[in-house]
Amino acid sequence: MRTCLLTLIWAFLSLYVNATSISRKTVLEMGGEEDRDGAKGGKLLKRFKRGWMWNQFFLQEEYTGSDKQYIGKLQSDMDKGDGTLKYILTGDGAGDIFTIDENNGDLHANKRLDREEKAFYTLRATVVNKNTGLKLEPETEFIVKLHDINDNEPKFAKELYTASAPERSNIGTSVTQVTATDADDSMYGNSAKLRYSISQGHPYFSVDPSTGIIRTALGPGEMDREKREHYQVVIEAKDMAGQRGGLTGTTTVNITLTDVNDNPPRFSQSIYQFSVPESIKTGIPVGRIKAVDKDLGKNAEMYYSVVSGDGLDMFDVITDKDSQEGIITVLKPLDYEKTRSYTLEIQVQNTQTLDTRFLGYLPTKDMATVRIGIEDVDEPPLFEKASYVMEVKEDAAVGTAVGSVRAMDPDGYNSPVRYSIDRRTDLDRLFNVHSGNGSIFIIRPLDREEAAWHNISVIATEFNKPLQTSWVPVYVRLLDVNDNAPTFASFYETFVCEKTKPGQKIQTVSAVDADDPVGGHKFFFSLAMEWAYRGNFTVKDNENAKSVQSCHQGKGCQLHKSIYLVPVVITDGDFPMQSSTGTLTVRVCTCDREGNMELCNAEAQTSSAGLSTGALVAILLCVIILLMIIVLFAALKRQKKKEPLIISKEDVRDNVVSYNDEGGGEEDTQAFDIGALRNPEAIEESQQRRDIIPSGTLNPPIRRTAILSRDNADVRDFINQRVQDNDR
Repeated sequence: MRTCLLTLIWAFLSLYVNATSISRKTVLEMGGEEDRDGAKGGKLLKRFKRGWMWNQFFLQEEYTGSDKQYIGKLQSDMDKGDGTLKYILTGDGAGDIFTIDENNGDLHANKRLDREEKAFYTLRATVVNKNTGLKLEPETEFIVKLHDINDNEPKFAKELYTASAPERSNIGTSVTQVTATDADDSMYGNSAKLRYSISQGHPYFSVDPSTGIIRTALGPGEMDREKREHYQVVIEAKDMAGQRGGLTGTTTVNITLTDVNDNPPRFSQSIYQFSVPESIKTGIPVGRIKAVDKDLGKNAEMYYSVVSGDGLDMFDVITDKDSQEGIITVLKPLDYEKTRSYTLEIQVQNTQTLDTRFLGYLPTKDMATVRIGIEDVDEPPLFEKASYVMEVKEDAAVGTAVGSVRAMDPDGYNSPVRYSIDRRTDLDRLFNVHSGNGSIFIIRPLDREEAAWHNISVIATEFNKPLQTSWVPVYVRLLDVNDNAPTFASFYETFVCEKTKPGQKIQTVSAVDADDPVGGHKFFFSLAMEWAYRGNFTVKDNENAKSVQSCHQGKGCQLHKSIYLVPVVITDGDFPMQSSTGTLTVRVCTCDREGNMELCNAEAQTSSAGLSTGALVAILLCVIILLMIIVLFAALKRQKKKEPLIISKEDVRDNVVSYNDEGGGEEDTQAFDIGALRNPEAIEESQQRRDIIPSGTLNPPIRRTAILSRDNADVRDFINQRVQDNDR
């Protein structure tokens, strides 16, 4: 049996070797004349003339042998074996990569080739006569293809992948996909057929062997981000369809579990305690509490609220969005004497909806107890009201009480309180307050028309602790008393025709009153008693405004005066009644038949068309100023025409006479001229000395007319006195 088996194996190997030799010895032949080769199977075979027989050559890549790699043989039918033919090779790599034996047509590869660089080469061959160089065959093209071997490992598109998946995902949830490629020939064998597998990352993830899709391999209970957030998975790609001997490539996938809201917030402690002074202002934080949520981002956002407790109305809690802490603040003022401690029940919960699939029976909210103790503070006196409003009549006598304020010591010690008025709020010193009972009274007369309201501040100070003070505003309203008479709203002046019709309205007048009665103003108008019976004018009511009419109805009306000053009595309707008299100026003018004014009397013209006193004064001042400017200009012009006292520099004379020489004694009467003392200008400019001999040529004296001047009285008296002394 063993002998038979060995025989079969030997026969199979022999057939394989023969087949390989035949396939490796490819021949391109060229036929000659038609001939008969013989009969086969009883049939006569014919041979036809043909050219190059086309074929392909196959060559294995990455040949590692020491000899040249034999490709095949080119042979022409014209080759008789006598050495007269020459084979020539051209095309891709001819002469460098590929060579041909020019005598027998054997084709070889000289270099090691890589299919991934170039999969095939196109070559051309021809046959020429060695002696003549003429082509014996037309040029024929053929291809040399490289057979692929598994010499390239798979490569992934990325060396590192990053992916994420929601925590607590179901088994088989897709995470990401990885892809690898193989440079080998996918059409030949299994060199490029890949299979994927996980070499690191079990048992949390799996990969599809064909597609490279990574999926979760564990259930929701195992894939919890709060337990483990990051995973590293190594994926392997193997060619040869994953069989033994295949090449492999790997890549790393970093997978992060994203957060879902599967954890409610929880307080770190169940009871919190704080203490604050009773003087703390509203809105000031008392303390902070904090709950912890294992989730991230929006899933960890929470808010706090006060749900119960005796401090529900006294305190509030707000959420700090940055730190997610609860800040307890004061809503209302605290009082140690009333309540010394408060208890709050504070609740915390997520702002986002919780995924209740993963909570089971756990509550979605948490509660904590907050106890707040109030500390006693020495406080200033406390008024019964935050502000006081008082009323008093404006004609109230000095000393009248307006009202009273009251303050007490809130600390419960019943310390006496002293009251005073802040004079910065009562600069006119209209009010004062009793220091003991807080009664406010008037110390100066009041006038509502000057100020209807007075805002003052009353100070309360503890008698034993002067530094403990407080203020309260007091608003005093002055009630109106009818103490002002009504007056005309403005100055009234009108014009009327000389012969006006009876009952014609010539002017409407109205009144104003500084008082402010409760029921509003009501005015009554009438003519003064001395004018009521003259018959020239009447007053008619027109809803709180009166119209003055000319003459009585039914009587002729002839106005003879040029101007009438009509007194109108105005009376208010309050108690005590006040009245005043206003004057309406009526000017009489001449009118045409149509009632158009033509000419007024002199007084009327002056009043209506003439200039006012102010305008006349202004014109007069302008005229005076203009005249003064003209006079000043004329004076300056005249001053410029006067001759100067000194016409030229040559007329300037030096009136100082100097005597530097000693005299000749009593008998010397020639040395000095006494006349020079009286009139120095009369001396000749070149006066010769009489007491010395002149030297050199002297210019003749220049004579000038002596200018007489009046004697100097002092000099004359001096000389006379000396003469008298010498005569003695």
